[in-house]
Amino acid sequence: MNSLRDMAFDAPVVRLVNLLIENAVGANASDIHIEPFEDTLRVRYRIDGVLFDVETPPRRLKAAVTSRIKIMAELNIAERRLPQDGRIRMNLQGRRLDIRVSTIPTIHGESVVMRLLDRAAILMPLEQLGMDPRTQRQIERLIRLPHGMLLVTGPTGSGKTTTLYAALDKINSPDKKIITIEDPVEYQLRGVNQIHVKPKIGLTFAAGLRHIVRQDPDIIMVGEIRDLETADIAIHAALTGHLVFSTLHTNDAPGAVTRLLDMGVEPYLIASVLEGILAQRLVRLICPACRVPHEPELKELRAMGVEGVPPGAALSRGKGCADCRGTGYRGRKGIYELAPLTEELRSLTIRKAPGHEIRQQAIAVGMRSLREDGWAKCCQGLTTVEEVLRVTREEAEE
Repeated sequence: MNSLRDMAFDAPVVRLVNLLIENAVGANASDIHIEPFEDTLRVRYRIDGVLFDVETPPRRLKAAVTSRIKIMAELNIAERRLPQDGRIRMNLQGRRLDIRVSTIPTIHGESVVMRLLDRAAILMPLEQLGMDPRTQRQIERLIRLPHGMLLVTGPTGSGKTTTLYAALDKINSPDKKIITIEDPVEYQLRGVNQIHVKPKIGLTFAAGLRHIVRQDPDIIMVGEIRDLETADIAIHAALTGHLVFSTLHTNDAPGAVTRLLDMGVEPYLIASVLEGILAQRLVRLICPACRVPHEPELKELRAMGVEGVPPGAALSRGKGCADCRGTGYRGRKGIYELAPLTEELRSLTIRKAPGHEIRQQAIAVGMRSLREDGWAKCCQGLTTVEEVLRVTREEAEE
């Protein structure tokens, strides 16, 4: 064990780990994956939501690299049989960097994932998230309501936390008390009381929420509704005059109602507190350095649900260049569908209507689907049809 610790402090290993982090920051990566296999040590960066292989360190340094990262994250280097979580805080090129570290044991050694949390990336103003003007106006109205519940849905890594932070930042003022309970607290917001859940000591979402309500808050943000207990307390907080924001893992906006019903929440409670549901995905943007006009194939247009290209549409794609590592994409923006709870949707909720019926009604009263929002961004020349289809695949499967 001592030799491992010595190797972890070895100058070449220290330099190698620092270089992996520096290069990831330089490439705007969100995660670094270090995976041991029988004959190689594989390193990949997740850039704009997609994994890319990078130059691999020698396999003999596998244990030393893992130990170095674990020491930096203040983890137990002797424990290699159980998963561990930690955090690294470091300054790099004048930027303060927070790195969340997760290790799990695999048959060939420990697999390490480092999530790079960049303060500048997550604290974006609401206006810069990429919502169309109508959705933006509706969201601004919803986040200024005196009480009720707003849910943001989507898979992991679809930017839900960024949206909620932007909403909190927009309404944060000295006359409001805002409390959040998160797992984990990704960024500290000025003037906001943030709680980090610690299930090991009994501080779960539900337990924390119970006490938050006694703290006389105006606005509560719950990182995620995972179970009936959390859902019940959050809904009762919204019923008793608080504005509650939270996230759910569902594919589309109307699916959130079905998920809450499946959890066992009473339909009349959902109908009385839910004010709006926002579903979102992140699409990669066309690289500005190698953008060229591009006409999508007919089958792609059909998959998008459109018959033809409107006049004046700037449909494009990236050819691939050094700036975008040959992918044709650089940077990401959100695509959104927002379902404000109308009287029709409330009555469907009360009678436990199936998800597809709720979705049809939401579209009938003006909800713009994720695909429609994505198509509008394609016509503006921001992203490609292929990319929108990639992130909204489940819409076609329903």
